[in-house]
Amino acid sequence: MSHTNHDFSPLKKAVFIVAVLNFLYFFIEFSVAFNISSLSLMADSIDFLEDAFVNGLIVLALGWTLARQARVGMILAAIMLIPSAYALYFAFDKILHPALPASITLTMTGAAALIINLFCAYIIARSKNTQSSLGLAAFLSARNDAIANIAIIGAGFATAATLSQWPDFIVGIGIFLMNLDAAFAVYKASREESYLSKEVI
Repeated sequence: MSHTNHDFSPLKKAVFIVAVLNFLYFFIEFSVAFNISSLSLMADSIDFLEDAFVNGLIVLALGWTLARQARVGMILAAIMLIPSAYALYFAFDKILHPALPASITLTMTGAAALIINLFCAYIIARSKNTQSSLGLAAFLSARNDAIANIAIIGAGFATAATLSQWPDFIVGIGIFLMNLDAAFAVYKASREESYLSKEVI
C-alpha cells in the first residue's frame, strides 16, 4: 500500500485553525439566524458547524496513505450534504411560516462570516496542498462559504429595499446548491485517489 510523499504539516496547521474558527462562529451565526428567522444565515451557520467537523477529520487523516485518504474523502463528501438537507427543511418551514429577517443584522452577520471565510480560504491556499481530496475539501468549504456570505450581504440589502423574505429565501437555496457541487467535487477527487492507490472503495 503506497504512502503519500507530501509534507502536510502546513495544511494540517491551517485546517486546524479553520476548524476552530468555524466551530466558534457557528454558535454566533446560529443564534442570530434563529432570532431573526433567516434561512440564509441558518443554512450558513449549519455549514459552519459542518466545516468544523469536516476540517477536524481532515486534521486526523492528513499523512495517511492515499487509499485511506480517499475513504475519508468520500465520507466528507457525504457529510457536506448534511447542511444542505437541513437548509431544505428550514426552507419548507419558512414557506409555511413566512417571516421577514432583520436586514441590518442579516448584512452585518454575513459580513463578519465573509471575513472569517476569506481568511480561512487564504491560509488553506497558502499551504499549497489543495490537490488531494482532503485539501480540496477544506479549500472548497471555505471558498463556497465566502461566496455564500457575499450573497447573504446582498440579501440583506435586497430585504431592506423590498421588505420581502424572498431574497433571504433564494440565497438559502443557493447555499444548498453550492454544497451539492462541492460534495460532488470532493467525491470525484476521492475516486481518482482510490484508482491511483489501486484499491477499489
